[in-house]
Amino acid sequence: MLRISALFTLMLCMCYVMIAHAQQSNCPIIPQPAKSSAGNGEFVLSTYTPITYSDLSLQPVAYYFQQAILQSKNIPLQVASNPTGAHISLELKKLANKDVSAYSVVMQPNKIVIQANTPNGIFYGLVSLLQLSRIQAAKNNTVALPCWNIDDAPLLGWRGFMLDEARHFFGKEKVKSLLDWMAFYKLNTFHWHLTDEQGWRFEVKQYPKLALIGGVGDFTNAIAPAKYYTQADIKEIVQYAAERFITVVPEIDMPGHATAANKAYPQYSGGGSKAHPMFTFNPAKEETYDYLTNILREANTLFPSRMLHIGGDEVSYGNEEWPKDPAIQQLMQRKQLKDLKAVENYFMQRMADTIMSLQAKVLAWDEMAEADLPREKTIIYWWRHDKPQQLELALQKGYSTVICPRLPLYFDFVQDSTHRHGRKWNKRYNPLEEVYQFSPLSLAKPNQQYLIKGVQANLWTETVSNNERLDYLLFPRICAFAEMSWTPPSQKDYPAFLQKLERQFPLFDEANIYYYNPTTPTLHSEPIPKKRTVSDYKD
Repeated sequence: MLRISALFTLMLCMCYVMIAHAQQSNCPIIPQPAKSSAGNGEFVLSTYTPITYSDLSLQPVAYYFQQAILQSKNIPLQVASNPTGAHISLELKKLANKDVSAYSVVMQPNKIVIQANTPNGIFYGLVSLLQLSRIQAAKNNTVALPCWNIDDAPLLGWRGFMLDEARHFFGKEKVKSLLDWMAFYKLNTFHWHLTDEQGWRFEVKQYPKLALIGGVGDFTNAIAPAKYYTQADIKEIVQYAAERFITVVPEIDMPGHATAANKAYPQYSGGGSKAHPMFTFNPAKEETYDYLTNILREANTLFPSRMLHIGGDEVSYGNEEWPKDPAIQQLMQRKQLKDLKAVENYFMQRMADTIMSLQAKVLAWDEMAEADLPREKTIIYWWRHDKPQQLELALQKGYSTVICPRLPLYFDFVQDSTHRHGRKWNKRYNPLEEVYQFSPLSLAKPNQQYLIKGVQANLWTETVSNNERLDYLLFPRICAFAEMSWTPPSQKDYPAFLQKLERQFPLFDEANIYYYNPTTPTLHSEPIPKKRTVSDYKD
């Protein structure tokens, strides 16, 4: 018995050693780096730790790191041109990996060197360092960081998050907070859904009623006071995002999902249906194209990304009046358009011409893979997971494509079988592990994978009427999404990811994030969305 007991004790000790070694060999940041190894010793961040940089273009990212450490750890780091003692050095250098986001980190007890091809890469190196510091406790205004050596670059170039503010409006400070978290997990594209049936959310100087009248209401209450972003707000948010190397892409939906705009300027309406009144813009009026061109010109000035998303989805929900409209019938005869889908494509081709004349790219949902938009200047978003043929068509035609299928990348879907207040698809939902294990590149043939520009998580807000529910649906799935989009499949490890995730929860608590905890699901109950007080808009 003693021998068996001793053997069991030895095996248990070996297990503990193996677990400890695994934890130590797994870099604790999210997303997991492409390559990482534990170094020797610790680097101690303190008030006396200077930052130095090799090029003036790195000053903004050094300042960002300074502010982040001051805010999170109350440690005021210094900047010095000729530092003595332990310091952080930021250096632009041509790395073997030419990706603009590639970086390397070499940590020693007396020096941290971050190298990259561009300031973008240096920023991501500093974000990795920031994560290492955030998960360590501060003592006497110092933080001891275990040393790591990292060589890293993203799997995918487009790592996006879409927020729908047409259905519910969240405001400037919440958007900035989301941009902070996106940067913390190395996401780089913020898709801003600003117009839809329920609301128009940005100021257009030439057409002020779009915001003042179209901004009235939301999904919960159709007569709620107008809420929208002024042009000054948008410029502020775009600049805030740029400082975090995040590109902002606006979506102005057309020719459907136009109810809010048509409330403001009904002369451009193409009608709708009982369920979706005033749903479309009128594709047969020349004035419609002039009107929308003027709007897109202002939007293109506000958003320097030179990418304008114009929707193009679900037009059939509200085009019932098109066959009855004499002008549309004349258009069909004049242009030899065989059906309403051809009318829709004609509309989108004309708006695409406008966007290209503004030296911008056309972005649209996967319905537009059929519209024969210019291949080199169009990006298609594949969202209908039940229509893989749309993805195949987009890739066959040579379109750059963003992968964002409802399953598993719609974050308005519930994430647990016990949740009742979000969406499901034939009883399926989007749990954390399915987000993590998703493999977007495997959806394309090897010779087409270069067309997959990246991935995006979409959060539609019909059931999201407050910040608490927004946070609950986003956190911690944003972490799984970030690692899926950044980390090579060979480096992904879901059990190890869950261990790292446990160290993120205190950061969520610190930020007053109301999050879903997969290890303790009862910690925070599912927030219940508000009921609608007015069921639909009226003509």
